[in-house]
Amino acid sequence: MKKEHALSWAALVTVWILWGSTYLGISMAVETIPPFLMAGTRFLVAGALMFAVVAPRHASGERRLTWPHIRSATTVGALMLVGGNGLLSAGEEHLDSGLAALIVATVPVWMVLINALVTRTRIPATVVAALVLGTAGIGILVGGPGGNVNIGAVIVVVIASALWATGSVYARSAPLPSHPMVAASTQMIAAGVMLLALGVVRGEPARLDVAEISGASLAGLAWLVFAGSIVAFTAYMYANSTLPNDAVATYAYVNPVIAVVLGVALGGETIGANVYLGGAVIVGAVALIVTGRSKGRPSNQRPDADAPAPSASPGPPADANHTRRR
Repeated sequence: MKKEHALSWAALVTVWILWGSTYLGISMAVETIPPFLMAGTRFLVAGALMFAVVAPRHASGERRLTWPHIRSATTVGALMLVGGNGLLSAGEEHLDSGLAALIVATVPVWMVLINALVTRTRIPATVVAALVLGTAGIGILVGGPGGNVNIGAVIVVVIASALWATGSVYARSAPLPSHPMVAASTQMIAAGVMLLALGVVRGEPARLDVAEISGASLAGLAWLVFAGSIVAFTAYMYANSTLPNDAVATYAYVNPVIAVVLGVALGGETIGANVYLGGAVIVGAVALIVTGRSKGRPSNQRPDADAPAPSASPGPPADANHTRRR
């Protein structure tokens, strides 16, 4: 029993680090690879590899994919991975990875707000307070002391966060495949195709010089495919099935801290007073939502209903499926 408990916590720490690292991975990858082509390649490769492993056992016979499954997976992929992670990748062309991660940390707040609007329920005072705090935190990141931030890129990442949250809320009632890894891989494949198509429409192939792709960008892309989209997702699923909800939910505010630390240590990013102040306010807003919702649910209930992920990263939050990803 102690061994299983230790393994569960090892899985959660893996999620903290790997999902926190996807922001730096994106930043490295988009240095020499256009963002939508990069994200499309990431999800198409990761989804295809995952589907090849799990489909023979979990997507055949009576559990084969149906049209409603494919339609729902495509919708979730479009919202979370194309709108969420794709826009996050585009935003990170002009933002430090740690700063982008702090903006994406507002996703749990957006999710609870959007869920209240969709279900037409009263918006709790804690949600209003968290939304005000989160908005204030973003404002401090943009215009606080020492802040010199690309406002357009910030707006893109805020939209990405809202789209990730919308997809997460939709996925709670969508007819998705019963096995989570089949659902995740189907969403990633659909999103990969859409992201590549969007990249072509935006003229990104003309910007792509294969000979100029750096080793750092290739390393970042490989990290996103394997560590961010496959290993971390598997670790998350194990932690989510064996640990209490309030423990698993800590990823929502640990990930951005990890992202900031790695951005400074490995990415050469700098931290100004605006990041300290804005980040503290945003993490406080997320803690207000996560701890409040955790107290309202039994500890063994899945946390999917209240918070995402990148992410794949957007992810958003930076990766893929109807549970919380980054």
